[in-house]
Amino acid sequence: DGLLLTIANALSHDLYYKMIDPHASTQRRVTLSKILLLVVALCAAYVASQKPADILFLVSAAFSFAAAAFFPALVLGIFWKRASKWGAILGMIAGIGVTVYYMATTQPWLRGMFGVTTPIADAIWWDIQPISAGLWGVPIGFAVIIIVSLLTPAPDRETQELVEHVRYPN
Repeated sequence: DGLLLTIANALSHDLYYKMIDPHASTQRRVTLSKILLLVVALCAAYVASQKPADILFLVSAAFSFAAAAFFPALVLGIFWKRASKWGAILGMIAGIGVTVYYMATTQPWLRGMFGVTTPIADAIWWDIQPISAGLWGVPIGFAVIIIVSLLTPAPDRETQELVEHVRYPN
């Protein structure tokens, strides 16, 4: 439930409101959030109905995806004033991308879905099972955020003050 709400709110607020339509009314944002919650829940229900794996794998996959996508951006966004918008966006994409790739090449159900035919033993890195795929996505996310942030202009003064306020509220 918590992840469904987080995903729907992140899509409606951070993606739609902040990037697509900053002048959207509160009513429109709430309606969109409810629609996205339904869409995300239906997608999750569809995946679960396919019985791709046991519940332990599904829960760990959800946490691996969340960790790889959000953890580096949240940590660096709060504790490093130099983190930029493009660094965070590309870091999230890279982290989730590596995690999805690792799961798609090492988890039996996903291997079948993506048509991966190489032996699983050749796909597993350092004996890390697909249940822990976020282990690869998190450091890649951190690295990409840092590199891209250093290659792009620093956030403006107002954004850096907001980060300071988040770290040390008055």
